[in-house]
Amino acid sequence: MPEHTSFLSYLLQLFPALGTNVENLGHTAMGKPVSGHQAEPLLASLFVVVLVIALALVARSRIADTTKAVIPDDKLTLRAFFETVVSATYNMMKDMMGPHRAKRFFPVIGTASIFILFSNFLGMIPGFLPPTSNLRITAGCAFVVFCAFNYYGIKENGLGYFKHLFGPWLGPLGIVINLLIFAVELLSLFMRPITLAVRLFLNIAVDHLLLSIFLGMVWFLVPIPIMMLGTLVSIVQVVVFCLLSSIYIALATEHEDHGEHAPAHGKQPVANH
Repeated sequence: MPEHTSFLSYLLQLFPALGTNVENLGHTAMGKPVSGHQAEPLLASLFVVVLVIALALVARSRIADTTKAVIPDDKLTLRAFFETVVSATYNMMKDMMGPHRAKRFFPVIGTASIFILFSNFLGMIPGFLPPTSNLRITAGCAFVVFCAFNYYGIKENGLGYFKHLFGPWLGPLGIVINLLIFAVELLSLFMRPITLAVRLFLNIAVDHLLLSIFLGMVWFLVPIPIMMLGTLVSIVQVVVFCLLSSIYIALATEHEDHGEHAPAHGKQPVANH
């Protein structure tokens, strides 16, 4: 991707001391200097984190009164926005793994959904660079998910988590086939974070590049369809990332709660009235 000058680029130019601190941080963390352009995604990620925390605190203060908290707002407010995102993420997880595990693993998937959503939408603001348009940031998100579903799988199933990678036991004569299944499953296991990171990175980077090109060519009205498409892409990528992450965690912990598995053959459970 070509270099892109954002608001943070000018900020580093206006405050040289900040750029020096970034370079020193790069020396300390990676043993090599880090330019301002390379540090932009990290600074943008930190900006998103601070922004989300601040907005969450404001939304939390709006529901401090428990007598009003149960009454939904009649218009789109900050509280209604967070409630919509949280409920949509939880309902998606509940469909994947049942209510018990959805509540248990919601902090991981819920945090990812809010961070990625705000990061994607940051690129819709002229002068800002979406952190998710950088492979390092999306790889970091995918790595967290990778560690999470492996950790939960090992915690819930112990050595059985690795045993299922060999597939069903085929007897002494089928050892070679079991080893081949293990090799394929192991490769698939390590491909999951790569596909999560690359899919999110490419979609957001290309979308932001197209928006930047149209804004540079014609800044009045013409970019609106591209911005509408970018909004759709931003939301879809959040859903895809969190949906796949939920599936990975559900598969890793499926042996724990047999009663919460999804019904076979796509049949929905009948509610008791």
